[in-house]
Amino acid sequence: MVAEKERDVGAQITSQSQSPTPKTWRFWVVIISLCLMNFVSGLDATCLAISLPKVANELEIGHKYILVYSCFWLAQTVFQPICAQLSDIFGRKTPTMISILVFAIGGVVSGTARSSAALIAGRTIQGLGSGGIFCLMEIIICDIVSLRERGKYVSLVMSTSAIGAVVGPPIGGAIAEFNWRWIFYINVMLSGIDFAVVGIFMHLQYTRLPWTEARTRIDWVGSFIFVAAMSSLLIALGTGGTLYPWNSWYVLVPLALGAAGLVAFALFENSQYCKKPMIPGHLFRNRTTVAAYGMTMLFASLHTWGGFAWPVYFQAELRLTPLKAGINYLVFQAFLVFAAGISGTLLSKLGYYQPLQFIGFALLSLGTGLSILLKPDTRTILWVVFLAITAIGLAFVMTTILPAILAPLAESDVATATGVFSFLRSFGFMWGSTFSVVVFNSAFDQFASKIRDDTVQATLARGQAFESISSPYIDNLPGQVKAEVIQVFDDALNVVWEVALALALFGMLLVLVEKHVPLRTQLDTKYGLEDKRRNAILSTVVRAQI
Repeated sequence: MVAEKERDVGAQITSQSQSPTPKTWRFWVVIISLCLMNFVSGLDATCLAISLPKVANELEIGHKYILVYSCFWLAQTVFQPICAQLSDIFGRKTPTMISILVFAIGGVVSGTARSSAALIAGRTIQGLGSGGIFCLMEIIICDIVSLRERGKYVSLVMSTSAIGAVVGPPIGGAIAEFNWRWIFYINVMLSGIDFAVVGIFMHLQYTRLPWTEARTRIDWVGSFIFVAAMSSLLIALGTGGTLYPWNSWYVLVPLALGAAGLVAFALFENSQYCKKPMIPGHLFRNRTTVAAYGMTMLFASLHTWGGFAWPVYFQAELRLTPLKAGINYLVFQAFLVFAAGISGTLLSKLGYYQPLQFIGFALLSLGTGLSILLKPDTRTILWVVFLAITAIGLAFVMTTILPAILAPLAESDVATATGVFSFLRSFGFMWGSTFSVVVFNSAFDQFASKIRDDTVQATLARGQAFESISSPYIDNLPGQVKAEVIQVFDDALNVVWEVALALALFGMLLVLVEKHVPLRTQLDTKYGLEDKRRNAILSTVVRAQI
């Protein structure tokens, strides 16, 4: 019933007004603030990804390097639905500033780390801040931009993250060759600028509540169950196949506890005891939103999947330095920015998200499938084309998912639904970054018998190969042994690309499950810019529906 009403509202508004609301200077100041936040996040992610082999080698992290990835995504993932609910209660600005501050503190801890434990602790703190930044960025866009225009502005803001990702690899590669700690120090300085800009210029309205009333609106029990369950589940997923075998009780126990906790969370959220659920059940009662949530996990997984595989190809097979590998990866980020702008504009003009999503997953399938053909002697023009196809496909999907999720829902569900979107996206990011490594390590061990030198085989087995891809160890091997090692890298990467192809093909099937819902062109929200006026058309239509 809720979905039907929203479709009717969207259709009526679309027929009555196609003109977007004029944008004031306050609007653009908020957009610039969001762009700055996203730039820092994009810079952080790619700087570390390209230099992690050297960091892992210096701190002697060994096979525990996977925890540097997984701890960040774990912290980022579990915090986002909670952050969305808090932003509904305390407004958007205060949680945003706190998130930026926490991210900066984590950067200080990571930059000064002298051990793997300290680095993992710092990345965990950064993950908490990053979770709030990502979640609130999209919620704020939804507060100030109509559903029809959201794809365009989401692509604009996310493009700055991609720009950060574009400059990140060469910066990260260059810094890794001198002092990798400045990767974190630079982010701390940029976060300080972010904090000041948001504090001074971001003025968003919300209904202030006394603390005694505000605390009753927080889903304390649900939040506790959710954090405990997801932490347990993500720990299992992050360590299985890397630190411990999948049949180890270190993996099976937290996996079982996490699964049981999620069941308990779902039951509690839909019970009479939960007055203000953190994730209401009605969000999952229409096929379009559910399918779009599934696609969220897929595109996020494929994003970090490629973010792992391409640097490994450049450094392990082409034998490039981290700096040169980062420069090569600029191709992906450049095409991602370009295509995101196109897809967001097309969505705003046409109002149809399904065709764009289908084209996106089709291109992702083509790009990942072609990547299976990559070899150490592949010509440059070919891998550039493969990268470009993959990037364009990813851009067409990522800018059209959120409008599809929100189209069947009421505007009052925006923060909660966006929080779930951010949560699933981060879960997908972690799943992609974790399982791409798991698949790679498993495949490498499977093909390691092709290395006839038993000592070299043992040195690179059981998760040690990734740490060695940018070290002089492989280059100093005898010619025949070196060729065998590179061939095993190639075989293992082929398996990684084959799994990515399967994920992309599944995404095409999910697009077919969706149903077209008209995208609303006007806003009806109690949040947004402080000087924003209510739109009479939407208010009249919504009251008529009620």
